[in-house]
Amino acid sequence: MVDRNQELANKVAIVTGSARNIGRSIAEELASAGAAVTINAVSALDLCEEVAEGIKAAGGQAIAVKADITDAGDVQRLVDSTVEAFGGLDILINNAAVRTNVDFTELTFEEWERCRAVALDGAFRMAMASVPHMIKRGGGSMVSIGGMNAYKGVRGGAHKSAVKEGMSGMVRGMVYDLGAHNITTNIAVVGPFDTERKGGSGMAKVQDANPNIPMGRRGGPQDMADLVRFLVGPYATFITGQTVHVNGGAHMPH
Repeated sequence: MVDRNQELANKVAIVTGSARNIGRSIAEELASAGAAVTINAVSALDLCEEVAEGIKAAGGQAIAVKADITDAGDVQRLVDSTVEAFGGLDILINNAAVRTNVDFTELTFEEWERCRAVALDGAFRMAMASVPHMIKRGGGSMVSIGGMNAYKGVRGGAHKSAVKEGMSGMVRGMVYDLGAHNITTNIAVVGPFDTERKGGSGMAKVQDANPNIPMGRRGGPQDMADLVRFLVGPYATFITGQTVHVNGGAHMPH
């Protein structure tokens, strides 16, 4: 039996978009399992540093790196900073995304491109920069964070649904190329969660359309963090190419 507090010992992880909410919870959970973690955001360096300092105060290892994953140079700097600080890279969590809802009749191509550039192109850039380091380490794990509405549709979400479906296709293709290098890659799909996002007046609770949730509650960041920890850990080394939904039964795909 692996010591739960050490099941990711000697592993190094990058979590994109980890200054708050789900990304933060994932980073903190991986650190609690023994991984060294890079906290990242495109602008909120102060929040990234706060997360990193909290991890270090709890006895873990973490650094904060401000980087725009839509920029190739920033992506390389993010990966290089991680490898320089911790000696390698084993785990990549693609969490950064654009989450605005825009009715299709008002959706601009610029907004479409922005969504794609962050969630899909950004995940691709991060994977391309990270995989060589994983191969050097003899293997690794990638988890990309998906959204339930990409699988069932939502008003104002055509751009997000298209991008998340594109991510699914990319992951399925990567499985064949990366399996030979002992690298797993999966998608963890967020269901109806309560998180905090920037609103018109500070931080506001997200209140999506409230579906009938068999578990009787909305999810939270820790629910996703628990799954991600499992998928990158020692008990999931034969799980790859899978899409795992975390939604309390709100959506049950065939």
